[in-house]
Amino acid sequence: MSKIKMNENRKEFVTCALDVLGPDLTVINRDGIYQVLDAYDGLKFPSWQVSKGLRTNERGEYYVPTLDGEFAKDAASNVNQITTKAEVPAIAMAPSAIGVMDQQDSYVPEKFEGYVPYGNFNTVKDVIKSGIFYPMFITGLSGNGKTLMVKEVCAKQKREYVRANITVETDEDDLIGGFRLLNGETVWHDGPVVTAMKRGAVLLLDEIDLASNKIMVLQPVLEGSSIYLKKIGKWVHPTPGFNVIATANTKGQGSDDGRFIGTNVLNEAFLERFPVTIEQSYPTNSMEKKILNNEMSKHGLEDETFSDNLVKWADVIRKTFMEGGCDEIISTRRLVHIVGAFSIFKNKMTAIELTVNRFDAETKESFLDLYTKIDAGVDVSTLGDNQNDSEDDDEEDVDF
Repeated sequence: MSKIKMNENRKEFVTCALDVLGPDLTVINRDGIYQVLDAYDGLKFPSWQVSKGLRTNERGEYYVPTLDGEFAKDAASNVNQITTKAEVPAIAMAPSAIGVMDQQDSYVPEKFEGYVPYGNFNTVKDVIKSGIFYPMFITGLSGNGKTLMVKEVCAKQKREYVRANITVETDEDDLIGGFRLLNGETVWHDGPVVTAMKRGAVLLLDEIDLASNKIMVLQPVLEGSSIYLKKIGKWVHPTPGFNVIATANTKGQGSDDGRFIGTNVLNEAFLERFPVTIEQSYPTNSMEKKILNNEMSKHGLEDETFSDNLVKWADVIRKTFMEGGCDEIISTRRLVHIVGAFSIFKNKMTAIELTVNRFDAETKESFLDLYTKIDAGVDVSTLGDNQNDSEDDDEEDVDF
């Protein structure tokens, strides 16, 4: 008999699995796991259960331990080790101590308190829920909830989620994996792509349009194919449920207006491997107001009039932007930032001013002026007070 360490979370899942699938359960597959999760709301995905150490000789099947941690057959490795030795082909000058770094127990994200589903939420949910490998490219202006939408779908579906933030410097080592130094030993560390493939997780490639041509290493991944880790001589096969979602401010054709400096024109062959492109817009006024009201509730605030005025203000600015009347826009994310500032400073104009200071002086003044026209009763006497030009009476003079 083999044995693994059982904590409370592991015991809870095994107890639920035995209840749902029968007391004689010794082997489980992913369909069985999701059956258990559906039966017990709030139960987290048991990533430890689908680890290499509990894998049977049949692909996609795993031993179910007892509450004492025992299971019927010797497994390939101990799932509780920090590192395990990998079988590495003889390579000239290869490090003498090569292992594989363990991963965390679960990649299922926590639900975002007060999240309001809108836009393409159901479209993304349907694809992820289907379990079909179907890469998606989500495009839209900054701050409209693209990334949060994907994360929240995974949270609600209890699906594992691995996020890779893309920059122009992102390369194969960052995405697929590479050697790292751990406790004086050289170990192989799976990158986010390999991690998601092994776990059957949703891989989010965030800000994909910032990537260079090094992103082409993902060509086989976007086709649903296996990839070969040439540095350690191993194949990685995608586990059922694995999918790829990319988010971007552009459609991979670069940005000519200067708003998204650093975005690149992506290879057409790369873009063609995304079957669908989803255009995400800002939420409707009613949805956006609900988002702000929920955000206020999180801070112990209640001011629906302020939420309503902020949404009207942002809507006018967005329409002006679309008509070419201004060069900047107020995103949903920035409205949430205003609510956060309001919870700290307890002053509407101070909160708005601090969050629009990032714009040039002319744009900032026009945005502030517009808000005073929408909310005629707002106190404008505090504008500029946050500059802190005067000396604080509570601080002692310090000579430098």
